Amino acid sequence: MSTRADVAAASRVVVKVGSSSLTTLPGGLDVDRLRALVDVLGALRAAGRQVVLVSSGAIAAGLAPLSLTGRPRDLATAQAAASVGQLRLVQTYADAFAGHGVTVGQVLLTANDLTRRSHYRNAQQTIERLLALGVLPIVNENDTVATEEIRFGDNDRLAALVAHVAVADALVLLSDVDGVYDGDPRTGPAQLVDTVHGPEDLAAVALGSASRNGVGTGGMATKVEAALIAAQAGVPVVVTSTPQAAAALAGEQVGTLFAASGRRPSARQFWLRYASRPRGRLLLDDGAVRAVRERHASLLAAGVTGVTGEFLADDPVELVGPDGVVVAHGLVAYDARELPALLGRKTGDLDPEHRREVVHRDEMVLVG
Repeated sequence: MSTRADVAAASRVVVKVGSSSLTTLPGGLDVDRLRALVDVLGALRAAGRQVVLVSSGAIAAGLAPLSLTGRPRDLATAQAAASVGQLRLVQTYADAFAGHGVTVGQVLLTANDLTRRSHYRNAQQTIERLLALGVLPIVNENDTVATEEIRFGDNDRLAALVAHVAVADALVLLSDVDGVYDGDPRTGPAQLVDTVHGPEDLAAVALGSASRNGVGTGGMATKVEAALIAAQAGVPVVVTSTPQAAAALAGEQVGTLFAASGRRPSARQFWLRYASRPRGRLLLDDGAVRAVRERHASLLAAGVTGVTGEFLADDPVELVGPDGVVVAHGLVAYDARELPALLGRKTGDLDPEHRREVVHRDEMVLVG
């Protein structure tokens, strides 16, 4: 089980900062706040640690230059604000990091870039090469082209995925709240949760759903979801406020620690579970569910009772039990149009070309 000392010892760390920590309404980008964070990360680099920064703030940084008084409600205006703001945001980072002798590189991603396996590998290779060259990658969702259908939804989840893509040793999620509380500290007594070992530790915790100043899209619920994704994939996480970034990175008793609670999965397993976008569903009978869940067996045609969706061989699909509960994600070996003729049939009764597994166990990850 990881501790705060593991965060302090992390040689490669992903730091995510939210819009609420970098911008204000109506002033837009707060350069002093940004430089304060850069000073912390610059010191980290000077100490020999590698940093990947996931930074929100593009849309918020574009509001003031466009004379907008609030976050746009329509997609086209939001994309326009992101186009203006992203340039200003990264240039401000570049200038601030230059004072520490650090070169930055911009990495813009949409959900498609991580839900497609080839793009996922490309993102991994790009970030790895930037770090090897001594560059500090600054990652953001590509808000100029992202639509509702291909959005991550918030940069907290993006940061959790990037932590795995970058093979990070720790993740720090920064916002305007200094940790996870067992209630809303703005409305009554609430106690800071020091350490989370798993979802059960937060069963009775009410989580907020919005940032305080109106320029961000995430809330504590999204941070907890992202922290659990990373922690369950073997990456310790600290959730805290941006002014406490240095203390969190030094392993001090600030914020909420999400202890790593699982082994680090392979890139393919992680992608299948958290980043892939299923193209369809395979409906399983009870026997197939037990074989997949208890024996981690491959899925055979005999255990499949139905197919939904339009997918091709090697696409990700959901494996669903008779009760409608998703059991696993996997890469299917057949096109959707091929499967109906194979359903419920024993392997030995099939033509030789159709005797392979529907989903091989090495191309499957349990999610239930």
